Amino acid sequence: MADITILFFQRMGLFLVLVFMLTRIPSFRSVLDRKFNYKTVCYHSILFGTLGIIATQMGILLAEDRIAPHWFIFKLGQDEMLVGPSLVAIVIAGLLGGPFVGFGSGMILGLYTYFLGGDESFANSLIHPLAGILSGATARFFSEERVIAPTKAMFIGMFVPILHMGLLLIFTSTPRHSIALVDRIGLPLVITNSIAIAIFTAMIRVALFEQEQGAAVAALQALRIAEAALPYLRRGLSFETATEIAKLLQQELKLSAVSVTNREQVLAHLGLGSDHHKQGEMLKTNLSRIAVESGEIQIALNQDQIRCNHSKCPLHAAILMPLCQAGEVVGLVKMYFQRSQQLRAVDVALAQGLAKLLSNQLDVVAAEHMKALVQEAQLRNLQAQINPHFLFNTLHLISTLIRVNPDLARHIIVQLGQFMRLNLKMTSISLIPMEKELAHLWAYIEIIKVRFSDQLTIDCKVDEGTESAFIPPFTLQPIVENSLKHGLTDVSAGGVIKIMVRKKKEEIEIEICDNGKGIPVAVMDQLGMQPIQSEQGNGIGLYNVNQRLIHVLGAGSSLHIKNLPEKGCSVSFSIPILNQKERQLHEHSSDDRRR
Repeated sequence: MADITILFFQRMGLFLVLVFMLTRIPSFRSVLDRKFNYKTVCYHSILFGTLGIIATQMGILLAEDRIAPHWFIFKLGQDEMLVGPSLVAIVIAGLLGGPFVGFGSGMILGLYTYFLGGDESFANSLIHPLAGILSGATARFFSEERVIAPTKAMFIGMFVPILHMGLLLIFTSTPRHSIALVDRIGLPLVITNSIAIAIFTAMIRVALFEQEQGAAVAALQALRIAEAALPYLRRGLSFETATEIAKLLQQELKLSAVSVTNREQVLAHLGLGSDHHKQGEMLKTNLSRIAVESGEIQIALNQDQIRCNHSKCPLHAAILMPLCQAGEVVGLVKMYFQRSQQLRAVDVALAQGLAKLLSNQLDVVAAEHMKALVQEAQLRNLQAQINPHFLFNTLHLISTLIRVNPDLARHIIVQLGQFMRLNLKMTSISLIPMEKELAHLWAYIEIIKVRFSDQLTIDCKVDEGTESAFIPPFTLQPIVENSLKHGLTDVSAGGVIKIMVRKKKEEIEIEICDNGKGIPVAVMDQLGMQPIQSEQGNGIGLYNVNQRLIHVLGAGSSLHIKNLPEKGCSVSFSIPILNQKERQLHEHSSDDRRR
């Protein structure tokens, strides 16, 4: 029994090598993914049936009571039997493909075994379709598992050879011979079949894990590169940003060389061949032109396709990844390899995913830029609606003062010039220092103090350390103007506007309140959220300020408007104290919009 067990293990080992090679076939994955239809069931039934025939021929030839050598047998004698790993192929078919694939492959092998003949041919042919149905039906209990666990597969693998031994004893015309045969091969078959099936399922699980882990690592790597490249892509493709992107790719992917180009010339080249692949040279290869025109990845498998004029260029293969923005190719990323053998399928798949991610990042950058331009245009339009109203009133005041108080008129003209000059300077900037915003407000206050000198007092308190905080321009003056125009419109004397700028931990709190008539409850919820139509105007001031605060600093800096218990109303908001990196980000954003 020991000798025959060793022989069975040898044949099982050879068979498992063959089955492992089968798992490398791409179409084999459809069995693992359980993507079945009529065609795939037929295909895999034939595949596993053929595998079973090969396993049958790899078995041990028992002739009477001895083990006979053989090569390929077309017909067995009356006292001959082939015993080997044929059941393993059918059980695997049932476990992976279900009862239909198991039965189909079992029928093919059963018919082959029946016509092959030999001792106990009926029992040998009947066991195969039964094994396929039973293993496939049993696998349905483990349908939630992509591949059945090896321990469970081992149990199923033990049951089928036992059933085979039972059929040999049932369908026999020579009971003594069959009992002796079962005693001799029964235990070795049970042991070797169950272990072989367990080993095979373990191999599939390991292969799947390695494949999926490799795909996950590649996907994570592509996402990490796309995220790290976003700050450079925001600044557009230039010699400087292309160099940074090339450094990033070479560091992450460990490539022989990387080039980044626009549609016409090389913007950066790092790695091997940098002595003759020069920055600024024009695109030369036909593959580059095809990639730019088609927007599809191109692969160069030899030096002729790269078309480098340098005789000792070490780069012999490349992947050309188009970078698209708004559906148009704006540049290429070229991944170079020293030998074509280094260019793997996983590198092509990674390049395809990375090209899509980087192109999506460029689309996001373009969309953000367009959104910023639209928002800036909207805010400039809102600001333009405020300035003429104030300008006409001030010019009217100056024309009156010229006759009665020329010195004061001159003072107002100077303040108006300061006010308008600051307006022009701050129009295209997202954030300005608080001291500049206060200077803009002081110029406005100097003008209105002359106009409402008999009926208005303005009290302003600014904490130390708040002057360097950053605030969206045109924020404070429209709120003060709103208090004057609406809150104090019916106040002939004793009007007060208080301006308070307080520092609280990591933010600046700003409050502007007056002692006027307050805000009607009916419009309180609409203020700042939409322009309010009224007899005094369209309520555009607070709406403009609130939208600018939300767009630049977020919803946390929106206006809070309330009526005070004693009299009048209060408008307050908070702005974060930005660090240097955040301020630079807003400055770059403003520079991009101006360009």
